[in-house]
This record gives sequence, C-alpha cells and structure tokens, in this order.
Amino acid sequence: MKYIKLAGASLNQTPLSFRQNTRNILNAIEMARKERVQILCLPELAISAYGCEDAFFNKYVLDRSLEALEEIVEASEDMTLCVGLPMEYESCLYNVVAVIHDQEICGFVPKQNLPGDGIYYEPRWFKAWPEDIIVNYQWDENYYPFGDLIFEIDGIRIGLEICEDAWNGVRPAQRHYLNGVDIILNPSASNFAFGKTQTRQMLVSEASRGYNCTYVYSNLLGNEAGRIIYDGEILIAQSGNLLARNKRFSFDDYQILSAVVDVEKVRIHRRKSYNYRPEIPDNLVPILGEITGLAAQALQPILEDESKDEEFYLAETLALFDYMRKSYSRGFVLSLSGGADSSTCAVLCSQALIRARKELGEDKFREKLSYISFDEDRDLIPQLLTTVYQGTANSGTETLESARELSKGIGASFHHWDVEHVHQDYIQLAESAIGRKLSWEKDDITLQNIQARLRAPGIWMLANHHKALLITTSNRSEAAVGYATMDGDTSGGLAPLGGIDKDSLLEWLRWAEVKLEIKELSYVNSLKPTAELRPEDYDQTDEADLMPYDILDDIEKCAIRDYQSPLEVFLSLRGGKYKDLQLKGYIRKFFTLWSRNQWKRERYAPSFHLDDENLDPKTWCRFPILNGGFWEALEEMDDWREEVGNY
Repeated sequence: MKYIKLAGASLNQTPLSFRQNTRNILNAIEMARKERVQILCLPELAISAYGCEDAFFNKYVLDRSLEALEEIVEASEDMTLCVGLPMEYESCLYNVVAVIHDQEICGFVPKQNLPGDGIYYEPRWFKAWPEDIIVNYQWDENYYPFGDLIFEIDGIRIGLEICEDAWNGVRPAQRHYLNGVDIILNPSASNFAFGKTQTRQMLVSEASRGYNCTYVYSNLLGNEAGRIIYDGEILIAQSGNLLARNKRFSFDDYQILSAVVDVEKVRIHRRKSYNYRPEIPDNLVPILGEITGLAAQALQPILEDESKDEEFYLAETLALFDYMRKSYSRGFVLSLSGGADSSTCAVLCSQALIRARKELGEDKFREKLSYISFDEDRDLIPQLLTTVYQGTANSGTETLESARELSKGIGASFHHWDVEHVHQDYIQLAESAIGRKLSWEKDDITLQNIQARLRAPGIWMLANHHKALLITTSNRSEAAVGYATMDGDTSGGLAPLGGIDKDSLLEWLRWAEVKLEIKELSYVNSLKPTAELRPEDYDQTDEADLMPYDILDDIEKCAIRDYQSPLEVFLSLRGGKYKDLQLKGYIRKFFTLWSRNQWKRERYAPSFHLDDENLDPKTWCRFPILNGGFWEALEEMDDWREEVGNY
C-alpha cells in the first residue's frame, strides 16, 4: 500500500492583481500544509488570473508572473504542487503549468488544446504546444524541462491535463495511461453554465476509470474579470469513484478539498483490468478512447441536487458581490419598476450581500468591503442597496405597490419619484420644435421612449452620489429583439440578467418567493409583464407588443444558438400550439427585429455568461450591424407550402 494525501484548490483571482493573487495562492498552500497535503493542484493561470485578455501581450504581466512564481516555489517545502501562469518561449506565449516539488521547479507543461469558441479566445494570445516535444527553458541561469512532460516524484508518476486538454477526443490522459501515470492533475478555468457540474463529474470520474488513475480537478472561483463566473468546483476521483467534491460558489478567497488515496491499489487495478503494458503501440490509442467512452455510459456519478433556479441564484449572487467589490463600487442602485426584471435584480443584489455576510461572517465581510465607510448607526443592507420607483401618468398603482413592498421586504432603501412633470417638459420641447402636438396615433415610439429615457439621468445622479454600481435590468429575450430604450432602461454599468431568458426569470421569481421566503414577491408574480409606457386604456403588455415569451425564446434558440434559417426554424417549431400562419408571423418579426437591433446589443452593459445561448456580441455572438435583414430567407419561408396544412 502507498497512501498519499492530495488536494485541489479553488481560488478567487483578479486579472493583473498579482499581490492579491499570490496571497491567495500562498494562503491555500499554507492551509493545505496544515492538512498534511502532499500533492496540491492549483487552477489554470492562477498567478496572473485567466481573464487578462490582450494584457497577456504585456511584458510586465509575464515578468510579474515569474516573480510571483519565485515566492510560490519558496512556499512549497515538503510539498508537490502545480500552478498556472503565462510564459514566453521563442517569442510565443504559452498557457503553462509549473510543477514544483520541495522548493524546486521540476518543469513546465504548456497547454496543448486551446479553446477558441464561445467565450474562449485563447488562440488569440497563446500557441498550442505539440505533443511529445520537450525543450529546455532558461530562466535566469537555470534550465528547466518545458513541454509534454510526465513527472516521477517519490516513486509516483504524475501527468497533467490543462482544462481544455481533457475535453478533447485525443487527450493527454491517453498517453499518460500508456506511460503508467498514477495521478493526473487538471488545473482549470472552466466557466459556469447551467448543469455543467454534472458533465464535469462525469468527465473526471470517466477519466479516473478509463485511464486507471487518481484524477484531481481544480477550478477557479467567483467573478474573475467581469463576465465569466467560475463555480470553484474541486473534484477528486479514483478508478471511477468520485471520492470528494466541494461546495461550489463560495465567497471565500480560496478553498481546499483533500482526499487520501492508495496509489498501489490503482496500479493493481490497472494491471488487472487492462493488462497494463507501457509498450502498447500508438495505434491502439483510439481503441482505448472507445473503451473509456463505454465506461462513461455505465457510470453513475454523484450529482448535485441543485435545480436550475438554485444554480442561477448561487452564481448570480456570487458574481454580483465580486463585481461590486472588485470595481470598488459602494453598493448597488437600480430603478425598480415593480416588474419582473427589476424585481429579480433587486432580490439578487440583496441576496448577494446577505449570502456574503452570512457565509464570511461579519469581520471577513467588512474586510472585503474595507474601502467603504459604513454608518454604524444604520443597517448595512440599506446602505448598500438603493431602489427608486419613477412614476409617470402611465404608471399603475399595482407596480408602485409591488416596488415599495419588495424594497421593504429585502431591506433596501426606497425612493418614489414622480417624474410626470419632467415628462411633460420634454413633450412641450419636442412639440415646439416640430410645430404640432404629439399623438399616440402618429408618435407611439417617440412618446414611449422618452419616458424610459427621462428616468436615466436621475438614477445616474443617485448612483454617482453613492459611488455605487447602477444595475441595468434588461434580459436576454429583450436583447434578442431590441425591446429596450437605448440610454433609458439600458442605462447602467452591469446587466446581470443579460444572459437569461424572460421565461426562466418568471419561473425563478416564483421559486424565490417560496425558497427564499420573500413573500413580497407575490405582488410582482401576480402581474403581467408590461413596460407601462402607454396610457392605461391601451392595456399594454410585453407579450402583446412582441409575442409570447415561450415562442420568442424557442425561435431564438433555433435561429441564434443553432444557426437555422427562417424556414428551418419554422419546420423545427411547427406542429405546436401555434398555427402555421401565426408561427410564420412570429418568426418574421423575430428575424426582422434581431437584424435591426444589433447596434443595441453592441451597446448593452456587460452581462454574465450562464449557458451556451449568450447574445453578447463582444464575447459570444457576433453579428453584423449592417445586414440584409434575412429578407430573402424570409421570402423562402413565406413561399413554403404544404398540400395539407393548418392555414
């Protein structure tokens, strides 16, 4: 028997914040040492942080990363650890993991597979390292092995897969298996997405089973750079069994998860199950991949019981708290209309503060917000969360009651501003300019948009006064069709709902009313979503202006996520509750509004990535601002006929 204690660490890092990043790493190492950990896996690019983007090209970033590495090496006494950093070799940049043992660098392993899809853009900065290539890297007067390495430390063979390396069909683990590796360490920077933890657990467990090894996976934690949320997941598996899994979405700067494993037991299992021979020829590697795939089908991993609603709650609250403190904002400010979107934002901002305070404790909570001077005679929450209801003559008493009661229930500061006189002033200015009266029959959009825009200056003033973060409340469904007023309800520094659809938000509000015990949400949950920009007798609702949210979201998935043409969308969705002509009308409206409003999406505040359907044009979904509007494709859909239809 050969027992060892190994661990993974999750870290909440910040791009270019080398002092704090290094402190988090050193504290994690010290915690691991107290737990008598022998091998510690730290996340990918933990020293610089993952989200440095084009700053990776800055020589300062490379030099400062190596300086931090020196401190980490000194702290590695009697321990083996791996830690990620950017490095340069022969004028090319590489995403590298340094392997250190007892205050000595054993070597550097560059990443072999670089993600370049969705939110990932690694090929812009880094070069992929070829397999089986090892060179010498000079640092100061010393030379270190640099490349596709396997390490033997104290009789234990250790290999690495760096995040994306493990998600590819041909992966380093296959070669590690053939070379008798006992432990595979996976330092990762893997974004949160709904349900992704289950896929990760399957991936880690499958690798440990298929490659007969102990597998350690360590992810980053928190809102690192603004848009991406990391859940801080740590997984340890051996021979197909998930031995340990941590609690995700922690507010701590770092977490450690450890397990004791028997390396010799894995070796016996490897020889017994797979007739292990290091000299297995390379042409059998694809067959081994098929074997592990079959193992995955039979695998029953440990799954978390978190629902999508709970994952949304945990991810958003952690991301909001990190965004606030890392931007040195002194709380949150938002226009609370009493509707679904703004109510969701208000609850999430409040819960971000409540969760952080509860989990961290009063002292650590205040330490993280040490840049804020609190009034000790007042409660903390109303000092950090301010809401304003800005009513015009078209606002209803139901939404005012909803906003007021919710603010009271979540402990926020609440203000009620009557801005009708400002509304009338703008109308008079416009009428004097055009020489006639404005009317709803001729000037519908003009009269609606001015009400949204006139609310922006006041709420910005309040945000500036408090030095707080102004929250934009737009959701992804509205972003898809441009159902928002630029410089009005889109005003703000962060759009936390920009990555989630309206139907999911409505479901989440019902969940939050019960699970979070916020009874005041009953007001908004009883209302139909409405902009309240037309007079009351128009009976305005969002779905009447647009289309039912369920079909809007279905069309968006087909058209944008799955890249389908209007006709393909129609054929995918027909046969449901909507007649063909009605469905075609909705599809035409969606593609027309989508094409017309790309300029709006280009100007939206940053949003969080929650799944693979984001519309953020800067980091996910690129689309030309000037375009042909799919007119030819829409004609193709209109011309499609079926002999027996439901027209």
